Amino acid sequence: QVQLVESGGGTVQAGGSLRLSCATSGRIFSRYAMGWDRQVPGKQRELVAVIRGTRTHYADSVKGRFTLTADTAKNTVYLQMNNLQPEDTARYFCTAHGLGPEDDHWGQGTQVTVSS
Repeated sequence: QVQLVESGGGTVQAGGSLRLSCATSGRIFSRYAMGWDRQVPGKQRELVAVIRGTRTHYADSVKGRFTLTADTAKNTVYLQMNNLQPEDTARYFCTAHGLGPEDDHWGQGTQVTVSS
């Protein structure tokens, strides 16, 4: 069973930084594309970043500011977020995507709030 536990959210001022962490239930990186989504109440969940193998994809809105990394030794995925802006305010979810939608998993999420 895939378990994802996020941490590291909080409140920062615009221009600040946060690092989100996602602890996984084991050695799943070889079987899943790992990433982060975010969601604002009333809006659709959107992809922030995802890594599969050596390739990482970022949403245009976060390119150059956010960095996704995976530490296989610690079974942990990180999202380093720099130069945060109020529009980055959302609940951030760690994701694990398998070969099909029936094998997609999400954590409970962690709130990020950026004040102007």
